[in-house]
Amino acid sequence: MIGLIIIASLILLAIIAVQIGKVSELSAKIRGEEEAERKSNKTQAIMGMVFMIGMLIFCVVTAYYYRNWMLGYGPHESASYGGKLIDNLFNITLIFTGIVFVATHILLFWFTYKYQHQEGRKAFFFPHNSTLEYIWTGIPAFVMFVLVIKGLAVWNEVMADVDPDEDYIEIEATGYQFAWNIRYPGEDGVLGTKNYKMITGNNPVGQDWNDVKNLDDFHTGSEFYLPVGKKVRVRITSRDVLHNFYLPHFRVKMDAVPGIPTYFVFTPETTTEEYRERLRNTPEYQMTDPDDPTMKLWESFEFELACAELCGKSHYSMRKILKVVEQEEYDAWLETQNSYYMSTIRNTDDDPHKGTLLNTEIIQRKKDFNSKMQLALNADTDDGKIIKLDYVEFETGSANLTSLSKYELDNVVGAMNQYGNISIELGGHTDSVGDDAGNMALSESRARAVYNYLTGKGIASNRLGAIGYGETRPIDSNDTAEGRQNNRRTELKIISQ
Repeated sequence: MIGLIIIASLILLAIIAVQIGKVSELSAKIRGEEEAERKSNKTQAIMGMVFMIGMLIFCVVTAYYYRNWMLGYGPHESASYGGKLIDNLFNITLIFTGIVFVATHILLFWFTYKYQHQEGRKAFFFPHNSTLEYIWTGIPAFVMFVLVIKGLAVWNEVMADVDPDEDYIEIEATGYQFAWNIRYPGEDGVLGTKNYKMITGNNPVGQDWNDVKNLDDFHTGSEFYLPVGKKVRVRITSRDVLHNFYLPHFRVKMDAVPGIPTYFVFTPETTTEEYRERLRNTPEYQMTDPDDPTMKLWESFEFELACAELCGKSHYSMRKILKVVEQEEYDAWLETQNSYYMSTIRNTDDDPHKGTLLNTEIIQRKKDFNSKMQLALNADTDDGKIIKLDYVEFETGSANLTSLSKYELDNVVGAMNQYGNISIELGGHTDSVGDDAGNMALSESRARAVYNYLTGKGIASNRLGAIGYGETRPIDSNDTAEGRQNNRRTELKIISQ
C-alpha cells in the first residue's frame, strides 16, 4: 500500500510540473519573451541554490542515518582484522571524495546563480591560466597518489598468503549450484588431494581416497565453526559455474572460479556472541524475528556465508551459517565431527582400502581394548571381568581366524605382557543355528584357535584356558540376524590378577 501511495504521489507531481510549464508558456506570451526569459533565469538560479542546499542536507542526513547499514559503522564494524584495514581505507577515500563532492556542487550551483544572464553584461574571454591548471591537476594527482599507495599497502597485507611456519587453519569451500561444501582437515591438519574427475554422488568434491590425507577430512552440515583470533586460510573452488565466497561481516569476498583455485586469508576477531551483544542495544535489532517470534533479531543473528554472484535461479539458497567461537568450544565441536571417508565411503565399493585395516583404525581399536581391559581389572563382579573381543572373527562355519583378527589378538598379547600376573579364560560362543553338539564343538575349536595364537606369540600356556560354551550363554535373541550375530562371539575373562 505504501508503495502505491508513493507511485501515485510521483505521478501527481509530474502532472503538476507539466501544468506549471504550460502556465509559464502562457504567461511568457502575455508578458513578452524577453521579460519572461529574464524572470525564468532568475527563478532557475534561485531554485538551483535551493536544490543545492536541500540536496547536500539530504545527502549528509541520510548518510549519517544509514551509516551503520551502508557504511559499516557502529555495531557493523568489521569482525576481522583485515576487514578493519579495508574499512579504514574506505573512510579515507570517503573523506577526500566527500570534500570534492561538496565543493564542486556548491561551486556549480553558485556559478549558476552568480552568472545568470543579465542585460548588458558581457562574458570575459579567459583562454589560459597555468596556475589554475597546476592546481586542478596537481591536487587530484596528489590525492590519487595517496589513495593508490594506501590501497596497495592494504591490498598487500589483506591478500598476503600464510607463512608455512605460521599457526593457522586451512579449510576448503567448494561452490556448486546451489550450496557450499565446506571441508576441514582431520587430526593430521592437512587437506587431502582431489580430482574433479572423481566427483560422484558419494564423493561431492572428488577426493582421492588413495591419498591417506583424505581419510580424516570431514565435511560440515548447514553450519561451520571457526575459532576467534586464529588465522584462517580458505581454499576456494567451484564445481560448475562462477560463484563468490562472501562473508560480509568480515569483509571477505573472493570469486570461486571453475578450474582456477583461489584463496583468502583472514582472522576473525569477534565471536558470534560478542557481535550479538553489539546489536543488543541497536533499535533496528530490538524487533521480533519474523522467522522465530520467540526471539528478537539480535538474539537470532548469525554470521553467514553467501554467494555474491548471480549463479542461477536458486542463487538465494547459497547460505551457510558461520559460528565464530572461543577455542575451547571450537575444539569441542571438532570432537563431534566424523571423517567423511569413515562415515560414507569406508568398506563400500568406492573404498580402495576395502578389506584392510587403516592405521587409524588399528590405533583406535587398541585404545578401545586397553580401556576395556582397565575397566575389567578394576571390576568387582565376575561379569565385569569379561571382555568381548569384538574384532576376533572366523570364517563361516569353521575355526579359521580371519586375517584381520590378528590386530585384536595382538592387543590381547600386549595386555598380557603388560600385566604379567593375570590369567585369562578364552570362551567361544555360537548362535542356536544347527545342532547343539555341533555348536559346542565349533565353539571349543574357536576358543582353542585363539589359545594357539596367543601361545604362538609367547604367552605362557599356564596363564591361559580355553573353553567352548556353544549356544548355552546367549546375550541376545536368536530370533533375529542381528541377535544371532551378537551371540557368535569370543570372550576373554580375567580369572586371576
